[in-house]
Amino acid sequence: MYVRLKALAIGVIAALTVPMLTACGGDDAPSITVYNAQHEELLQELAPAFTKKTGVKVKLRNGSDFELANQLVQEGSSSPADVFLTENSPAMSLVESKGLFAKLDASTLELVPAQYEAKSGQWMGFTARSTVLVYNKAKIAEADLPKSLLDLADPKWKGKVSFSPTGADFQAIVSAVLQLKGEEATKKWIAGLKANGTVYQGNNVVLKEVNAGTIDTGVIYHYYWYRDQEESGENSNDSALHFFGDQDPGAFLSVSGAGVLKASKHSANAQKFVEFLASEEGQKALAASYALEYPLNPAVDLGRDVKPLSELDPPVVDLSTLNGPDVIAMLQDAGFL
Repeated sequence: MYVRLKALAIGVIAALTVPMLTACGGDDAPSITVYNAQHEELLQELAPAFTKKTGVKVKLRNGSDFELANQLVQEGSSSPADVFLTENSPAMSLVESKGLFAKLDASTLELVPAQYEAKSGQWMGFTARSTVLVYNKAKIAEADLPKSLLDLADPKWKGKVSFSPTGADFQAIVSAVLQLKGEEATKKWIAGLKANGTVYQGNNVVLKEVNAGTIDTGVIYHYYWYRDQEESGENSNDSALHFFGDQDPGAFLSVSGAGVLKASKHSANAQKFVEFLASEEGQKALAASYALEYPLNPAVDLGRDVKPLSELDPPVVDLSTLNGPDVIAMLQDAGFL
């Protein structure tokens, strides 16, 4: 099934072609290599803080979720990676399914609620983002907003919805729909979106076009809108966010994952790095950063006028079984990829 995925899994990018960045520390300092698919800017804030605390420098090899996940699968036990970080969790599930992760320290797993961890204990979420519907306030009345994300496949939404299917964000949302509603319902929803929707390249473009009134609504994550509000509001002042409730797929909370590779030659320091990301110190640095993503350690609140994590009502999903490859195949079949 989904034979076109074979090309995806074969040598996406050679291991040495992804640029490496060193965070901090002298040349003779101990170091770890992090395959980083989270936002590069965020890790450029968090990695130096870890180095300052521990003396362990961090070498970042940056790429996208499935680019790096497939690279790790190719490299197997020969990988130079010590830690893998993702923007969304389906790529973590792929690496986990190949038996490439070591189990995280129990004390680290205790730092975040169990719902944000793989059941195997081999990786955990350290930050999260909420699915939302951004809408133009002049074109859509609050009372007319959909009750469910799945409603956007209804013909009455034709010409009124937009999204960016090429990015890992939207693909993670589809993976949640697939797990919660099944293959047939997900394919039907994707077909409805194709009939109704406008495709843009990037969530910031979705936000900008909705704000301009070019399109009525757009499926994004919460932080795109809140970041623009903190900066100037230029691309968000004429729009607002609709948070789905009742554990709808549209309330899906996607986590950024962190795991230690079984093949790591610096496993003790790799474990320390993941622990730091989930610790109060690391989570406070996250909350203070540009990212505006939700810290998952209950001791740290994001604040900054962002709707609190405690007020969200996300569906319960099994992070380890969010299926990225099948979702990519579905989007390919729909002509989105």
